[in-house]
Amino acid sequence: MLGFLKGDPKKKLQKEYEAKLAKALDAQRNGDLRTHGTLMEEAEKIYAEIQALEEKK
Repeated sequence: MLGFLKGDPKKKLQKEYEAKLAKALDAQRNGDLRTHGTLMEEAEKIYAEIQALEEKK
């Protein structure tokens, strides 16, 4: 009945994904390739979760 009060998990994951990509880009621009790689790996995991949510629908 109160389903409209629940947040959309896909939107939350999408925001996290975009934030990780932005941080990774900043790290790459600053020459910190190790951090860039770590952040990109985390972003890929979040993207996989987003894809899994889309497949469930």
